[in-house]
Amino acid sequence: MNWLQRLPGSRKEIPGFEWRLLRKLPLITLVGTLLPALYALNARVFDGGLSDAVVLKAVQSADIVAIATVVLHWTVVFTLAIGCVIVMVMKGHGYIADAYPLQEREAPLE
Repeated sequence: MNWLQRLPGSRKEIPGFEWRLLRKLPLITLVGTLLPALYALNARVFDGGLSDAVVLKAVQSADIVAIATVVLHWTVVFTLAIGCVIVMVMKGHGYIADAYPLQEREAPLE
């Protein structure tokens, strides 16, 4: 059983910005993950001669900010990937799905 049949006369559009963006997403993900990690590592390495309690508070705050930034960044990248896939599908060939009969009415519903 053929689920979808190609629409006669449909044409596929040329790839555009969505493919360029989709190819760059792994690098964008890597850079966006490493920068907050470097920020958190920087807070651990350079204590600035402060007391242990202040350093611990700064490290914990840096960790929270880094984790929140990474989660936000991954969410944005995943959303962009979904958008690129949607645009790719929409630019593809048109397909005919199974039709269903419309029920004819004598008068409109009110």
